[in-house]
Amino acid sequence: MAAGAPHGAGVRGPQGGGGLRESLAGLTTRGRSFLAAGIAAGLCAYVLGQSELLRVGLLLAVLPLICVFALHRTRHRVSGSRRLTPMRVPAGSEARVQLRLDNTSRMPTGLLMLQDRVPYVLGPRPRFVLDRVEPGGRREVSYRVRSDLRGRYPLGPLQLRLTDPFGLVELTRSFSAYDTLTVIPRTEALPAVRLTGESSGYGDGSRRSLALAGEDDVIPRGYRRGDDLRRVHWRSTARYGELMVRREEQPQRSRATVLLDTRRLAYEGAGPDSAFEWAVSGAASVLVHLLEQGFSVRLLTDTGDCVPREGGGFTSGGQESAEAAGLMMDTLAVVGHSDGAGLSRAYDAVRSNGLGSDFGGAGGDGLLIAFFGDLDDVQTGLAAKMCRRGGGAVAFVLDSADWSGRPRPAAAGQGLPPLVERLAGLRDAGWTALAAPPGVAFGELWRQAGNAPIGTVGGSGSAGGWG
Repeated sequence: MAAGAPHGAGVRGPQGGGGLRESLAGLTTRGRSFLAAGIAAGLCAYVLGQSELLRVGLLLAVLPLICVFALHRTRHRVSGSRRLTPMRVPAGSEARVQLRLDNTSRMPTGLLMLQDRVPYVLGPRPRFVLDRVEPGGRREVSYRVRSDLRGRYPLGPLQLRLTDPFGLVELTRSFSAYDTLTVIPRTEALPAVRLTGESSGYGDGSRRSLALAGEDDVIPRGYRRGDDLRRVHWRSTARYGELMVRREEQPQRSRATVLLDTRRLAYEGAGPDSAFEWAVSGAASVLVHLLEQGFSVRLLTDTGDCVPREGGGFTSGGQESAEAAGLMMDTLAVVGHSDGAGLSRAYDAVRSNGLGSDFGGAGGDGLLIAFFGDLDDVQTGLAAKMCRRGGGAVAFVLDSADWSGRPRPAAAGQGLPPLVERLAGLRDAGWTALAAPPGVAFGELWRQAGNAPIGTVGGSGSAGGWG
């Protein structure tokens, strides 16, 4: 059921023999036992010639059939609705589900049991017993759901069970509609830091002047109160039938790309505390932070897929930006491992920037934030080539040896762990590269990224900091 929208369902079964057979199938264990005992008593009365026993057998056998017929002829009609608040919730947080049942018939209902289908990861299946709903009456109940695992989970359809006073028959009717709860990754509030090569979301560095060489280069806009009449563009005014003015310059939001490495071979382990889930949560935190800072943002994965796809691949601002942000969070809610072996598609997307121009990774003033899993020599080289002049590039590298607790192997012939070599290769190419060990808050790593100079490699190579 769509949130807040009513949907009707008749408690009465379908007309015809099929409906009666369905009602007979609704006999409970108690009802079947009564029917079997009645038949057995009737047979014994026939063999033994006991008329009193035959009366008892008829009573036991007829009572469940009377209840079946009574429920089959019931003319109750009810409508139900579900309201999910909120429909998008971070992992580990609760959402409230409110159910409303309306009796739209002219007769009061009997005993009703309301049950909503809920995936097991959201908790136990909620059940409610409604004693009696008067004609035109309404009943509201609510329950809460919670999941530590991100994803999209269906709620519903809502089921309604009708029973007789003796508990001999139980009929189930289901509503057809359902809602979807989206559990997005956990996000962490990040400190406002100045990353190397970054320009602010709005500012002098992100403004451009429009060409003034000819009338065809002028981009007009509608007249606003207070505009200088000397800026009126008469040709556009005549074309559109309303007063238009020349827009001599327009603000352009600084762009940022968040790259998420989803390769299956780059991560080990699973669950809420795994390295991959940390990377997804970190990417979500960066997206939210950059949007709050006024950046135009896009999400890119190692498969080359980009969100949003419209508008050059970047959020544009206003209502469209809010919708694109929701789309990116929904994407991160269901993103899984890819079967790719390398970062070539992401590299091509960064180099060609097929979804728009002026991308910082290809020579503009944009910002590139990457979350990498295990990197070999080839993938380190590809990642290094993604960094270009004029834009900041920050990489958070996760090492499976750290996250799985395995001893970290040394590089052949050098004695340095592979992670340190990968970080050094990225820093030499201009990346601000940090190792992301387990147990370290992402906000602290983000603060380190804002305080670190480009290409600086520490001497010790520790897993938790700058090498």
